[in-house]
Parts: sequence; structure tokens; C-alpha cells
Amino acid sequence: MLVKDYMTRHPLMAQPTMSIVEAQRFMGENDIRHLPVVGDGKQLLGLVTRQSLLVEPGKLGSLNIWEITGYLTELTVKDVMVKAKEVITIEQDTTIEETARTMVQRKIGCLPVVDDGVVVGIITETDLLAKFMEVMGGNVSGVRVTMRTPNKVGELAKLVNAIAAQGWGIWALGGALLPKDRTKYDVVVKLRHVPKDEVVAALSKVEGQEVVDVREM
Repeated sequence: MLVKDYMTRHPLMAQPTMSIVEAQRFMGENDIRHLPVVGDGKQLLGLVTRQSLLVEPGKLGSLNIWEITGYLTELTVKDVMVKAKEVITIEQDTTIEETARTMVQRKIGCLPVVDDGVVVGIITETDLLAKFMEVMGGNVSGVRVTMRTPNKVGELAKLVNAIAAQGWGIWALGGALLPKDRTKYDVVVKLRHVPKDEVVAALSKVEGQEVVDVREM
């Protein structure tokens, strides 16, 4: 899974001369929170976010209503955008997990996708959440079961073999170490067309593992 497969291609963009009033209206009408600012040849110049469009109240405190209107009208996205040198970007062939790690570590909500400085797409936290939902089978009905296993080699194979022995297929599978106990691992499995009671009965017999949650979704 690479960025190029899940990014928004040919995203909406802005010229640096666009007024912030127009940019705010443009973003609202198109329900977007991030707007790359580009120059000739779609070269990245900066990035506008809803946060960057907020004007500091201190700058308006001494102005009357007419002066405030004039001040806001004169501001362009060039005045408020995050400059290109400060924008964190990513390439098309970056993996989804590396993309997610970058966004989490930097605490950002999007990454413009560039090729030699040219904007070719954008990927957002919403795109990543949508992919996570798909990977975990969140878009299909079935039985979702969480198995707590020891963090040891062979435990996942034991679980998969127990499921295969019943003739069931795995629709989705994922897992993570417990935050407060690194000796345990929670594995989430999504099964389809299988009664919940049968899932509990079969997986409760897996030696050394525990069914900690099971639900029909």
C-alpha cells in the first residue's frame, strides 16, 4: 500500500494572490481543510489550512468595522500560508505506514504529495483513517473478535490454524502490543458468514490465548 494508490490526485489548489476571504469560502464550499498554494507549473509555494486562515484578534483590536473589512479584504493566501520550505511533503512511492508515522510524529493533518517540487496529490488523516477502516474490514458485516496472545513467535500461526481448522476464511486481521504490558499482544480478526457463538466456542480452545472481545459488526 503506497501513497499513490490512496492520495487525492489533482487536488484543489490556490494561487498566492487569492484573497483569504475567497480561500475560506472556496474551502468551505468544497469541504476541504488543506489547500496547497502553487505557482507556475504547479510548483509548491506553500500550504493554507483552516488554522492558518485565523486572524489574531490582537491585530484587529484597534480597528473599527470598516477598517477590519478592508484589512481582511487585502490579505492574500501568500500572507498567511505556511511557506514551502516549512511544509512537510511526501513522495508517491512512500508506504502508507511511513506516511502515518510522519503525520503522527509531526502532528499534522495532511501531506502534499510532490514530484520534483510539483504537486501531484495530497493525502490527509481522513484518507489514512478510511484505509485503516478498509484494512480492518470495517466496511463489511461479520464477527469481530479480539484475541489476547502472548508476545511470542508462533502465537499468530496458532490462531490462524485454529480458524482454518474450522473451514473459516479471514476477512481482515491486525494487531498491536498492549500499551501497558509488552508481553501481550491483541490480535483483531474479522470473520464473515460465521455464527458468533461458534467463533467464541472454537477460539476459546486456543491454548494460551484469551477471547477478550467479540461482537457482530
